[in-house]
Amino acid sequence: MAESESGAEKSLEPTEKRITEARERGEVARSRELGSAAVTIVTSASLLLVGGGLGRTLAGLVRDSLRVDPGQLDDPAAMVNAFGHACLTALAATGPVLGASVAAAVVSPLVVGGWIFSPQALVPDFSRLDPISGFGRLFGSRGLVELGKALLKIVVVGSLALLVTRQMMGHMLSLGTLPVEVGIGRAASMLGQAFLYMSCGLLIIAAVDAPYQWWSYRERLRMTREEVREEMKESDGRPEVKAKIRQLRQRYAKQRMMQKVPSADVVVTNPTHFAVALKYEAGKAGAPRVVAKGRDLVAAEIRRIALENGVPLFEAPALARAIYGTTEIDHEIPRGLYVAVAQVLSYVFQLKSLTPHRAARLRRPAPEVGEEFAKYTADPDDEERRT
Repeated sequence: MAESESGAEKSLEPTEKRITEARERGEVARSRELGSAAVTIVTSASLLLVGGGLGRTLAGLVRDSLRVDPGQLDDPAAMVNAFGHACLTALAATGPVLGASVAAAVVSPLVVGGWIFSPQALVPDFSRLDPISGFGRLFGSRGLVELGKALLKIVVVGSLALLVTRQMMGHMLSLGTLPVEVGIGRAASMLGQAFLYMSCGLLIIAAVDAPYQWWSYRERLRMTREEVREEMKESDGRPEVKAKIRQLRQRYAKQRMMQKVPSADVVVTNPTHFAVALKYEAGKAGAPRVVAKGRDLVAAEIRRIALENGVPLFEAPALARAIYGTTEIDHEIPRGLYVAVAQVLSYVFQLKSLTPHRAARLRRPAPEVGEEFAKYTADPDDEERRT
């Protein structure tokens, strides 16, 4: 019982297969705080660098837009051109800031999780509409963590905003004494500086959130021992499936082997336990090949097919067992059996060329097998009797 309970605990690190499947579902470690901090810091730094010029450009754009020639009020084309020119001017002025913000939003996911596009994540998940599950997520551990981060952001960013406001109060009050364009440029620079200071607070929160999100992601993917075993079975193949595949392969191999029996020149038998079908292609280099072999029921099937197709049967127990034990299907017989097999084939070929009367008088050979094949030539019937 204790073993089953320990096996149910998710105590093992996730495998590469589980991580890959999670990425395919769109599940990766992601820190929104890091992305927010990156975008705000880059945006505020951009405002700090180009804030003065941006303020003066926008102030000039407002001034020029308010200076309308009364003669153009009745010309729609002139108004459209003026509006298009104003849009292009504003876009050119804010382009660096917007471009830097977009770049930060695109690059920041590379730090934690990386880029990912998962079609599965686009499939609607109606289970999220369950109010009970929603309350569970809201008041669960992740919901409490998000609440803690929100409160921490309020405290950190609020404190920094208060400090920056107190520090810049004198400069803010002096803006009213400056010319309009200069004041707008100075205000933009101050805004960028204040924004940058407050963004540093978000960076502190992101530095804590990014490792936590990575740890939380790995914890969600942790596996039990049973899950690891099931995954290994799926990767290596379940034993019952592998056994079924092996049976099918053996069946198809047997069928292909049986189809070659009618083309054999002779079938050497035990006579009951073994049967080996041999074929010799005259005029081609090489020794006779085994086109089919089997024992017991398979041997009986080989003999039956041979008889139905007129393939001669030659009873030579020692030779049949030696060929069966040493030679695989579609392979040539070993050199030590050349003489014995040649005697059998010569006898079979002579039978085919003689008349029945002369064939009956033909002396049947007694092929001998060398001592090197002694371990293959033991009589199965003698072994069974000894057992």
